[in-house]
Amino acid sequence: MEQLIENKLIQADKTFSEWRKVPFEEKQKLIAKAAEILKNNSEKFGRIITAEMNKPISESTAEVEKCALMMNYYADAENILKPEKVESEFSYSEVHYVPKGVILGVMPWNFPFWQVLRFAVPAVLAGNTVVLKHASICFGSGNAIVEVLLEAGFPEGVFQNLEVGHKAVKEILEHDAVKGVSLTGSGKAGGEVASIAGLNIKKSLLELGGSDAFIIFDDADLDEAVKAGVKSRLQNCGQTCTAAKRFIIDEKIEDEFLPKFIEEYKTYEVGDPLNKETKLSGMARPDLADELEAQFNRALENGAEIIIPLERISEIEFKPGLIRVQEGNPILKEELFGPLGMVMIAKSDEEALQMANDIPFGLSNSVWTANKERQLFFIENLESGTVNINRMTSSDPRFPFGGSKASGYGTELSLLALKEFVTARTIVGN
Repeated sequence: MEQLIENKLIQADKTFSEWRKVPFEEKQKLIAKAAEILKNNSEKFGRIITAEMNKPISESTAEVEKCALMMNYYADAENILKPEKVESEFSYSEVHYVPKGVILGVMPWNFPFWQVLRFAVPAVLAGNTVVLKHASICFGSGNAIVEVLLEAGFPEGVFQNLEVGHKAVKEILEHDAVKGVSLTGSGKAGGEVASIAGLNIKKSLLELGGSDAFIIFDDADLDEAVKAGVKSRLQNCGQTCTAAKRFIIDEKIEDEFLPKFIEEYKTYEVGDPLNKETKLSGMARPDLADELEAQFNRALENGAEIIIPLERISEIEFKPGLIRVQEGNPILKEELFGPLGMVMIAKSDEEALQMANDIPFGLSNSVWTANKERQLFFIENLESGTVNINRMTSSDPRFPFGGSKASGYGTELSLLALKEFVTARTIVGN
């Protein structure tokens, strides 16, 4: 291990011994200050995001502002980590929540501020310290987050950015100072990191891929569903785990809904990411565009039909595509991470449910219907970490976020996230 990385891990561990003793309310004040810095400089930090991974500047700025919103949620949060009294015959009868120590974050490029802070803020508020292994194209974002937290008054060593490649993760996670890991990324990366953590008896949290269903019925507000569906598929150039990827349409409204959907879909045209009016820009890297194009061709080879062709116009840019897919097409077992959507037609509620669930993933589905009984049917039977009713998928600091099946395990956001990287210690006796 490089001496610089070793030194940072040692510093994180040393800082933890003091940071864990800082009162919860004092930590919250620092988080509130950091939120203020982010909010007041959202365009400055948004430009870093756009420069690194091509996101339209309006979305980058919104990402930074969402981070500030989330941080203010935790700055005002109830302290659920206070010792809990348990009724018993003993004079000592309590549960204490003890932070674990140094937590490694392995984070992706698609939301380079949000994904990092969504994990790090509750971990740090719980008394842990954090070391970040960011995506290699987002070291600037990682360093900017460090600067924000230091400016807010966080002690050095509470949050550090490690500029290392993915091959260094194993050695870092095996280091004695590191007590757990949170990863947001692909299923392959999640499996590898979880295996290392498991072999070393360390806690892991995984937020992995998705292929979310967007299900539309005949009693839905179709105009609203059209706008929300297209935005959910194409924001961030389709590079979002929780994006709507499979549009399951009630056959009764296919002839009414699909033309409107296609018309709205075609309004998303590639533009300059630094133009505030741009809704769609290029993908983050050429190799990611190569993979999306290969997936499109494989889908066609297995019987998919083109509704709107996926047209590549540069190394990283596409005119967004839309395909009609039948059950059994292998593409349904993959995640499409880019501006390509899939359409399926369902003959009944039961068939729509079967289509939605018949994939490896279970992240966040969306159902559009005014019928309360139908809503409850899908709420009770969809296999996903989140079910959205008449709204597109988006994470909210107030609510738990996490997946089922191959979409991972563990909870981010909400008060529950405060207990992800703590040990519930029993104190009992006389």
